[in-house]
Amino acid sequence: MRYSTFFPKSNKREFKEDLSKNAVLLTKAGYVNQLMAGSYTLLPLGLQVIGKINNIIREELNKSGAQEMLMPLLHPKEIWDTTGRWSDPEVKKIMYQFEDSRGKNYGLSFTHEEVVMNLIGKYINSYKDLPIKLYQFSTKFRNEPRAKSGVLRAREFIMNDLYSAHESEEDLNKYYEEVKKSYVKIFKRIGFNVKITEAPGGVFTDKYTHEFQFLSDVGEDEIYYCETCDFARNSEIFNKEDDCPNCKRKPIKAKSIEVGNIFPLGTKYSKAQNVQFKDKDGKEKDVWFASYGIGPTRVMGAVVEAFSDESGIIWPNSISPFQVYLVSLGKDNEASEIEKKLEDAGIEVLFDDRDVSAGEKFASADLLGFPYRIVVSEKTLSMDSGQIGKMIEFKKRNNEQAEFLSLDEVTTKMQEEMEVLH
Repeated sequence: MRYSTFFPKSNKREFKEDLSKNAVLLTKAGYVNQLMAGSYTLLPLGLQVIGKINNIIREELNKSGAQEMLMPLLHPKEIWDTTGRWSDPEVKKIMYQFEDSRGKNYGLSFTHEEVVMNLIGKYINSYKDLPIKLYQFSTKFRNEPRAKSGVLRAREFIMNDLYSAHESEEDLNKYYEEVKKSYVKIFKRIGFNVKITEAPGGVFTDKYTHEFQFLSDVGEDEIYYCETCDFARNSEIFNKEDDCPNCKRKPIKAKSIEVGNIFPLGTKYSKAQNVQFKDKDGKEKDVWFASYGIGPTRVMGAVVEAFSDESGIIWPNSISPFQVYLVSLGKDNEASEIEKKLEDAGIEVLFDDRDVSAGEKFASADLLGFPYRIVVSEKTLSMDSGQIGKMIEFKKRNNEQAEFLSLDEVTTKMQEEMEVLH
């Protein structure tokens, strides 16, 4: 891909308002554009990042036996009345509800528990129809009163939500624990080491839920975690005077960013919507239910908050829109040959072929934050070792120093590092 044809280019825009790091860097680098507070356009580069995140999620959920679908975003009031959540004051604070020109009441989805339970009820009769594991990637709408943290806290955002239905609490718990492990794997592939944190259920359930928290000084959440064991709990349900319930040590208080959340919902929704199945003895039983969610746009913002410096973003290799930022300093023909060879090797390249200064190209490379920068110039091409051919300047985004290597050496190095990600 040629950067000269790309929309849009990076820019040197300065912001008068006090914005979060992710909002500033993603906007300046051309990944997102704000339409209004809490509402962002995903530009081509940003959509590529989200696509990489979604693919990681999809691969891991598919391994658990889950299947992908897509549900409506516009919901009739009646389906939310089945659980009483339409009139719940806490739901009304965050759900966009309105009346159309014919006097019908609708809401924009902030979650899909009622809708997916209604769907499941149309298709199950027997225990043989269970378990069911369904997920989607879709837009969610939440009337967020503090939409000031870029894509971390938006009113309109992309969510991956997974739902599972089971014949027993035992089977639900078994899959719930499997999803926990899948989420940890997902976040590890993205570049996060997360804490699985006990948390309140909010408008979803009165039981404990589990958040996946990434430690960060800029996080809006506070958690307590133990360094000795895997205990972690949201500060909303933890008494700071308490010790770790497992090893009796004092937990550590830390700021964090929530990047995922899972909810054991029991039979609350199936009872409310009268969704039952016949067990092995022919008796009618309520369906056991759980929901699970990761916000890919929120994950993108969290990555930028965590992995960036004064010059720009530092994308983990697994979700970078391109692996290589290729810079030509007056040697476009040679750079084009290198671009083709890298792409033939399965490496994604953005070739900066613009007629601008070397300094501007290097600044764009740092701001956009791809894992590797390659420079082709008179200097590099004159460094011919004879046996391994002409050299190119190779630099990792998070390293200070560049190396001079052959194209074969560069290709092998990148392929080996990319292989580790899977």
